[in-house]
Amino acid sequence: MTDTAVYAAGAVIWRLVEGKLHILVIHRTAYADVTLPKGKVDPGEMLAETAVREVFEETGIRVALGIPVGVSRYRMPNKRQKIVHYWSAEATDDAIRASRFVPNKEVAALEWVTPKRARTYLSYPVDLEILDAFMKFVDDGVLQTFPLIVLRHGKAVSRDSWSGPDALRPLTARGTRQAHAIVGPLLAFGARRVISSDAVRCVTTVTSLAAALGKPVRRTELIGQDAWEQGRADIRAVVGKRVRSGKPAVLCSHGPVLPEIMSEIALATGTLRGSYLGSASTLDFAAFSVVHLSATNPGSGIVAIETHTPKE
Repeated sequence: MTDTAVYAAGAVIWRLVEGKLHILVIHRTAYADVTLPKGKVDPGEMLAETAVREVFEETGIRVALGIPVGVSRYRMPNKRQKIVHYWSAEATDDAIRASRFVPNKEVAALEWVTPKRARTYLSYPVDLEILDAFMKFVDDGVLQTFPLIVLRHGKAVSRDSWSGPDALRPLTARGTRQAHAIVGPLLAFGARRVISSDAVRCVTTVTSLAAALGKPVRRTELIGQDAWEQGRADIRAVVGKRVRSGKPAVLCSHGPVLPEIMSEIALATGTLRGSYLGSASTLDFAAFSVVHLSATNPGSGIVAIETHTPKE
C-alpha cells in the first residue's frame, strides 16, 4: 500500500432466485447513484475484513468472501487515488432473512437485479468493469466456490535460543499479536475447520481462530515439520480429505512444508503446477494464501489464489 492512496474494499453480492443469478446493488442517499457495496479500510484492518464489514454495514447481510474479482482505481475529487478491492460473495437465504437493513442517510435502498439489468443500472464504469470480471467467472462455470487457506504459523522463539524439543517452541510476543490479528481476515473467508501441525507454534497460532469459531483445533503430525523432515508426513492424505469435503478450512503449518501442501492441492485438483505455487507458498510469519476451488467440481482446478500478510 502507498501512503497517498485511499484503500477500500467491497463485493459483488449474488444469489440464485429460482435458478437465475441476481446481483445486489445499493442506491446511495447522498450521491443519488447506484453502485456496489464497498467502503474504506479502518485502521488496523486487512482488506478482506473491510469488505465483509462494509457489506454488513451497508446491507445488513453477513457474507463470506469468495473469489477475488478485481481492483478498481480512480481519482477522487481531492485528486487522491482510490483503490478498491472486490470479491464475489454469496448472500445465503439465512443471511438475507437475518438482515435488519432500513433506509438511512447513507443507503436509500437495496435492490436485487439480473446482471443484464445491473449493466444498465450501475452509475460508474469502474463498477461495470468489476461486474464484467465477475461474469467471466460465471460464464466459465465458476460461481460457487470454497477456500482452502494455507497458513504459516506466527513468529516463534528462534531455534538458537530454545533448548527444548523443536515442536514445543512457543510464539514470541509478536507471534501472539499476529495470531490475534489474523482471526478477522480468516473469518472473512468463511473458515469453518482448523487443521494444524501438532507443533506448539502452529496450534497457538490458530487457537484464537478456533475459539471464535467455537470449534476445536484438529492437530495432526501429518503436516508437521518434524514428521516432514523424518519422512513420516502424509500431506497428500490431509489435503485430499479437505478437497473432498468441499468445506472451507485452514491448514496451519511450517515454512518448509508449505510448498508441498500447495503442490498437493494442485495435484488433488488437477491443476498444472507453475511458479505461482512457489509464490503462494513463500509466506511470512502468520501470512496465508487462500486457494479458491469450485464447490461443484473441485477437480476442475484451482480457480484463484490470493495471499495476505497481517499488518502487525
